[in-house]
Formats: sequence, structure tokens, C-alpha cells
Amino acid sequence: MNDAPRLTLSGKTIELRVLEPADAPGLVDAAADGELWNLKVTVVPEPSTMDRYIATALRGYEEGHVIPLVIIARDSGRIVGSTRFWKIDRANRKIEIGHTWLSQSAQRTAANTEAKFLLLTYAFEILRSVRVQFTTDDLNEKSRAAILRIGAKQEGIVRHERIMPDGRKRNSVRFSIIDTEWPDVKTALENKLARRTGAPDAII
Repeated sequence: MNDAPRLTLSGKTIELRVLEPADAPGLVDAAADGELWNLKVTVVPEPSTMDRYIATALRGYEEGHVIPLVIIARDSGRIVGSTRFWKIDRANRKIEIGHTWLSQSAQRTAANTEAKFLLLTYAFEILRSVRVQFTTDDLNEKSRAAILRIGAKQEGIVRHERIMPDGRKRNSVRFSIIDTEWPDVKTALENKLARRTGAPDAII
């Protein structure tokens, strides 16, 4: 799936494009808006780990199982966060959307909803995925609610799914949208975006 190095997904307020090494300063500034690396329910790189974060993402991109993207505010041209396709399974046409984080100031905009709409549209209509999944910390109530709001269905809790930087054994909640559900989910998201008035979004 890394056969489209110039992949760009454009919406009304944001643009998604493939991550590049030169994006490091912009991502550092985005994460510093709210000091997101201090969050306990997700992992956002701090300045000292940003280069490693980018290198790991781009290695996954070269190996073909990750498509890392930066989120850019179209009005300013500034990077306001990051997201990615990962756990790409070509044989079974399934994919996960995750590693999404947004600057604190971008969390009170339509950025997250529009990013998910663009990603889901690409996954189902271009990649022809039959399943798109999401995973979040079971302690992250805002993220869980946000995933449900976009139309995903909760499937269950994966116990001790990963170890967080502080050593906590995290239980993760798994959600999914399947291809037969996409038309209704798409319509609902289009309606949501049409009436957005700046309600806060959560980090997923």
C-alpha cells in the first residue's frame, strides 16, 4: 500500500499527507500545543523522541504495513497532528486507523471528525477494505465515545494488550466498521460535518 508516496487526502478544513522526515519541527510544535506527551492514555512523542517516532513510522511505511500521515490545517498550512493506517492486511483487506493525536487548539474543531471521514473513505472506497478497526485505552473515555460517535461498533476488550511508557499494563477496547456498514456511516459523518459548530473532539 506504499505505492502512493504522494498520497494526499483533502477536506474542507484539513489535509492529510504522507509523513516526511522534514516534518519533525512541525510535529514538535503541534505536540507542544498542550504538552500532549504528558497524556497517560495515549502515546505522543516529546521533542527528544520525535526523530525516533518518525523513523519508526517511515520504516513501517517502507515495509508496507503502515501509512503514516500528518494532519495539516488548510487555513494556516500548519501541522496540527498525526494519524496513520497501520496493521495493514492486504490478503484479508483489513486495516486499522490509529496513532491519532491533535494539538490542543485543534481539538475544538472539526479536524478529528474530518480526518476520520477522509481516512474511512479512502479505506473503503479506494483500498476496498472490508474491515476498518480502531483500538483505544479502556481508560480513555473521551476516545471511546468519539469512536462510537463516528459509527464504529465496540467488539470487546483486549486485556493487557500493551505496556504503556509508565509501565501500566493497558487493556484496550477494540471497535470496527465493516464494508456493509460504510454507506450509513458515511452519510452520518457527512451530516455531522455539515452541521459542525466547533464541539470538542477527543484524541484516538
